Parts: sequence; C-alpha cells; structure tokens
Amino acid sequence: MKFGIDRLVEDKELRRPLDGKRVALLAHPASVTSNLTHSLDALSSCAEINIAAAFGPQHGLRGDKQDNMIETADYFDPLHDIPVFSLYGEVRRPTDTSMDSFDVILIDLQDLGCRIYTFITTLRYMLEAAAEHGKSVWVLDRPNPAGRPIEGTILEEGWESFVGAAPMPMRHGLTMGEMGRWLISHFGLDMDYKVIEMRGWQPEGPGFGWPEDRIWINPSPNAPNVNMARAYAGTVMLEGTTLSEGRGTTRPLELFGAPDIDARAVIAEMQREAPQWLNGCVLREIWFEPTFHKHQAQLCNGVHIHAEGPVYDHQIFQPWRLQALALKAIRKLNSDYQLWRDFPYEYEEEKLAFDVINGGPSLRKWVENSSAAADDLDAIASPDERLWEEMRRDYLIY
Repeated sequence: MKFGIDRLVEDKELRRPLDGKRVALLAHPASVTSNLTHSLDALSSCAEINIAAAFGPQHGLRGDKQDNMIETADYFDPLHDIPVFSLYGEVRRPTDTSMDSFDVILIDLQDLGCRIYTFITTLRYMLEAAAEHGKSVWVLDRPNPAGRPIEGTILEEGWESFVGAAPMPMRHGLTMGEMGRWLISHFGLDMDYKVIEMRGWQPEGPGFGWPEDRIWINPSPNAPNVNMARAYAGTVMLEGTTLSEGRGTTRPLELFGAPDIDARAVIAEMQREAPQWLNGCVLREIWFEPTFHKHQAQLCNGVHIHAEGPVYDHQIFQPWRLQALALKAIRKLNSDYQLWRDFPYEYEEEKLAFDVINGGPSLRKWVENSSAAADDLDAIASPDERLWEEMRRDYLIY
C-alpha cells in the first residue's frame, strides 16, 4: 500500500498544481516515506516543490520534547533554509506572519485515532486559519492505527479544549484526511481542501488499521508501538488521575499502576463487575518503577493491557470502557482513594483534568457513583456512538 506522502513524491502529476507555489509542511517525527526519509527532506528533493516554511505540532517537528505539555520554540532550519513555526509554543493557532509564508500547506501527521491527541486540534486550527487567509490545504493521508471502531461519549458543548477540538467520541475511527473533511463541514469553512489519498489501505484487513508491512515510527515520544495506539483511547484518561500511565517506563500508555494499589484485586474486581468489557485483550499484573513523572523511583503494582497477539480481537476490544472499569474497581476497593489529579491540564485552569480529557463530567460521575453499573455507562455512551457512526458516514474515503 502507499501513504499519501509516498504517492505525492512518486507521482509528478499529483505535484503539478504545486508548481510555482510557496509550499509549507506541517509534520512531526512519524512523517516519513516508505523508506523512512522524513517528509521535509523527501519533498525538498522534488524540483517542482518550493518548500518555504514548516510547522511543528506538540513535541515539535523533529520530536525533540519528551514529556507532555512542554513547549517548542520557533527556529530556523539551516539545512533547508526555511523558518520552522511552532504550533505548541507561544501560540497554538497559526499567526498572520506564519500564514503569509506559504500559498499551500501540506499536512502530513500520523494520528492515533483518538480525540484527545492534539494533532486533531492543530488540524482544526490550521484549517480555520487557511480559510481566513485564503490558503490551500492538502492532507497527505495516513492510516488510523486504531482502525474504524467507535467508542466513548461525544464531547459536550462548552468542554472544547486543545484536547477536545469538536464534538466527537474518544475513539473516532477516521483518518486525518477524513477528519479534515468532517471539520470543514462541521465548522462551515469555505476553503480549498484536498486529500492525497492512500492506496490499498484496509482498515479491517491485516493489522486492523496499521499495515503489517509498514515500520512504526513514534508520532510522539510516548507512542512507541501499535499496542499503545490501540489502548490509548482508554489509557490517556490516566493523565487526569494520580495513577501512573507508564511515563518513565519503556511501555508508556499501555499500563497503569501506583505504589498503593493491589493489581490482582483490581483485575478480579473488574472481572466481577463487567467481564464483557475485558474481551479481546489480556490483562497482566506487573511491577514497574518510573524513572520520571508520577511515582518517580517508586515501585508500583499495576496492570499491563495487551491488545496484541492471538488473543486480540479488534472488533471486541473496548479500551475506553476497560480503563473506566479499572478506575471504578480501584474506587470500589477503596472508597477514599484519591483518583483525580487536580492540576492545569493543557492550559485549562478551572476544570478538573479528567473531565477535560473526557469532554465532560459524565464518566467521572459514573466512576464515583457506587451504585452505577456497567449498563448505566453503556446507556450514556451507546447512543453517542451510534450517532457518531451516522455523522461520520459521509466523510469516509476508504
């Protein structure tokens, strides 16, 4: 199969409309061709393409920022002789100055298929700026490694943030090219938009979203593999809790734990409460000691979520429900356990981080309600999931 970047580099006819235009690139470390050449280098080698500027999202164009919520500065790239504008530094929306640097922007971002991944919001902000300034946007499409499944509640009105670009569920099931189509329609943008489509992507075929013959490159420093991408729609919620999500270990956002939990008891309680939410994966008790971040240098008991191997079932695995169930099990085992981490999350000062992540308080309230059962959360989430499946239908390409 071919990603959008590969088709553009290989096909001179696809590039022809860029001839004579000033071209910018919005990219990150996973923006590579099939032979692992970074997209900036590959596009710069095409005679018809005049790269005038580049943009980097959270963690930077080259992925230089390891931890979460660390800003990147603008800089000048001496190799390509262009300015590189940060969209996760002094600003998150493109400035008038940066928008004046190009005529067409190519967006080549590997997404994880989850609403909270900030590249979706960066895509929205760039689309809005391009509509305002009369610029063209081309998305060089890439696979959604989490595939087509939908899960989670739709972001509630008034809960928009840098990790909540628009009313969609946690696991949205769109590619970035498809997401751009939906965002343009949802926000009523009038603009020139084009998707350089993939060829041969099979979201329900081998790999269930991520092609087995393609090397995985971290799109952000703590996104090390496909298992993480599959689990992320659940494990990302841990950022708003006191539990470690595995930052400071070699398997971040695939596990959870703390020094003061009994992982075996948690797993047993999860199996008792809602065994149907544990299907399609394997939970394994582990011990780990983070080298940085939460519980640094403390021995933690925890659970590793394995959405991989022969037991993995792509259609049944439900990471959002699984992680919600884990939080509820911890609270049930210890009603006084301090789950919620109160700190400014993605520049949201007044709202609880866990609620910002989930696009509203409904999931936290379910966790805290000792009498609420699995069916009660299904009653909240299932209508939203059905609604989103209908909403996204017109924007699917593949």
